[in-house]
Amino acid sequence: MATEGGGKEMNEIKTQFTTREGLYKLLPHSEYSRPNRVPFNSQGSNPVRVSFVNLNDQSGNGDRLCFNVGRELYFYIYKGVRKAADLSKPIDKRIYKGTQPTCHDFNHLTATAESVSLLVGFSAGQVQLIDPIKKETSKLFNEERLIDKSRVTCVKWVPGSESLFLVAHSSGSMYLYNVEHTCGTTAPHYQLLKQGESFAVHTCKSKSTRNPLLKWTVGEGALNEFAFSPDGKFLACVSQDGFLRVFNFDSVELHGTMKSYFGGLLCVCWSPDGKYIVAGGEDDLVTVWSFGDCRVIARGHGHKSWVSVVAFDPYTTSVEESDPMEFSGSDEDFQDLLHFGRDRANSTQSRLSKRNSTESRPPLSRARTHTNVMNATSPPAGSAGNSVPTPGSAAPPPLPRSNSLPHAAVSSAGSKGSVADGAIAAGVSKFATLSLHDRKDRHHEKDHKRNHSMGHISSKSSDKLNLVSKTKTDPAKTLGTPLCPRMEDVPLLEPLICKKIAHERLTVLIFLEDCIVTACQEGFICTWGRPGKVVSFNP
Repeated sequence: MATEGGGKEMNEIKTQFTTREGLYKLLPHSEYSRPNRVPFNSQGSNPVRVSFVNLNDQSGNGDRLCFNVGRELYFYIYKGVRKAADLSKPIDKRIYKGTQPTCHDFNHLTATAESVSLLVGFSAGQVQLIDPIKKETSKLFNEERLIDKSRVTCVKWVPGSESLFLVAHSSGSMYLYNVEHTCGTTAPHYQLLKQGESFAVHTCKSKSTRNPLLKWTVGEGALNEFAFSPDGKFLACVSQDGFLRVFNFDSVELHGTMKSYFGGLLCVCWSPDGKYIVAGGEDDLVTVWSFGDCRVIARGHGHKSWVSVVAFDPYTTSVEESDPMEFSGSDEDFQDLLHFGRDRANSTQSRLSKRNSTESRPPLSRARTHTNVMNATSPPAGSAGNSVPTPGSAAPPPLPRSNSLPHAAVSSAGSKGSVADGAIAAGVSKFATLSLHDRKDRHHEKDHKRNHSMGHISSKSSDKLNLVSKTKTDPAKTLGTPLCPRMEDVPLLEPLICKKIAHERLTVLIFLEDCIVTACQEGFICTWGRPGKVVSFNP
């Protein structure tokens, strides 16, 4: 259903698209943005991000929405497909001076109708803990920028914990914090805890416990995003050096790695069953990696610019039990996909506290935009780039409405504003819609719009990419190895749908039970009603 070919058709912004589930419709009255609804001039600003939380109140309307636009941060009641958005009444609004919010995450464990804990990361390196319901600012971490002076790229609460959170920076470092501890008035001193290939983990060396509890140094260049596995035991990180690195979070061991075709990796997510990791980035590809086999099992193509978001749709992804999982990742069945016990988090915390208290123990600028929606192989679900849905249960358990948790049919959003989605079928023959032997012939049929897009890598452009990523790894040495198989060596997924849905690049893709939420760099948060879920209401 992808509309190739130029002209009007390609530039027209779509307000609906059809998948095998039916018709997805944009709900104009459910659009959230700054109260004046004026498109934001996004030149040089940080990506617009969206976080959801459900307060579990008795009203039946407990969903809350947080988003950042430029120097501003908004907190609204999210009415979804039910009622029109009222932009005149944000619950909380903040405007920052000298710095911009870059990312945020709600603590779903502690959220109530009276109070919610929201972490906000900033372009100057600080992290703020606020309560937008009480309109309180309780704490500021890295306030003096003694821990890290670079931009916060990703912040998330540790699954199952009420007090631990992890922060990634464009410096390539990640830090583990405890909200109960202070940061100290001098730069922290560190002691090596564990070192491995392209990573090191240090503890903070001080007489009393202080933040950060741990410092992770991962790869070369910026650490662009990380995601916890559904059971909370593993951590997937993608970096500007083009590597996906997967760690056991508790034991701080490297589980496996993967290298992009070229350029940095920008986004990452897990399948709901924990068997697959999908990453996207500057190679315009969506790469599917098997957690159990630690190898690339498929790539999705169709984007004509960097892939900025990938997500699974848990509500449309399913696979029949009788189907043989020829390329299935792990034999281990992950239990408790959504929760991992507070005991584990608490034991981690107490272990870290003991470690820390003993005397001596241990930027991403995107200028291209094109807003398409693409569907990649079988169960479609809107996404903001290329997506690959993966096998999950036929009736997935409800997931918290949060961009900090993994979602199930994989979709991806490209920087050009398009949404793609699809599903990983059971079996390589179903998985790939393009056979290996004719792929080489078709590879150069269509021109890519960018000079250094896949298939048109000039020596100059690749030199530039290497300079930007500051990587020590020679791409020529990884290409053709299990770290980065050649294009003809793995199944290639074709998009099922490619639609342009925004003028600016897409930065958000979240799957909810009755709708899909996307956002673009202009600051518009759009709700797409799922088939049969749209109710007519008066604005």
